[in-house]
Amino acid sequence: MKLQLYFHLHFAPRNYSKAETMRGTLMLTWILIICLSQVAVKSQYYSKTRPYHPRPVKVTNLHVFMHETAGITAVQVAQANITSNDNNSSVPFASLVAFNDPLRTGPEPDSKVIGNVQGIALLSRMNASSTQYIDFGFNTGRFNGSSISVFSRGEPELAVVGGRGKFVMATGVALFNPIIINATNVILELNITVVHY
Repeated sequence: MKLQLYFHLHFAPRNYSKAETMRGTLMLTWILIICLSQVAVKSQYYSKTRPYHPRPVKVTNLHVFMHETAGITAVQVAQANITSNDNNSSVPFASLVAFNDPLRTGPEPDSKVIGNVQGIALLSRMNASSTQYIDFGFNTGRFNGSSISVFSRGEPELAVVGGRGKFVMATGVALFNPIIINATNVILELNITVVHY
């Protein structure tokens, strides 16, 4: 009986006046605004700066071969709409080529595949020079799951600008030597020196 009376006196629904309801709503609104302002002050888009302790630097030399077949592993995906006597080459100025070429251990077409080379090349000068973004991905052996990123002009010396897996934070240089270049096939020998952690 006492419990029922206590419950009735303390927990029974009460009819609040309109002014009390507005006061309660206003109070709750101010509490939410204060809480949200505290969250905005404490949350940042960056973390506290801490000292960096890098792992020892490693240098890895790779000797690989890129095999490309026109129309199969390399495809022209865009071309500027210009007419010029200088634009009659097989891959004219302002053409964009996408490629996904096998990466092999040797120049022979049946040599072991150790990964693939994916990227794009933009022919940006009349003398067939190009700007390229290339990712050398390895899917077997010691560097399985790792890749090296190159972003450079298509000169014999390409700049290594990054990597993942065992080549995290990579820098370096990739030197290429054309073995075969014709209308249907390209085989490039690559000597890549990678500085990484």
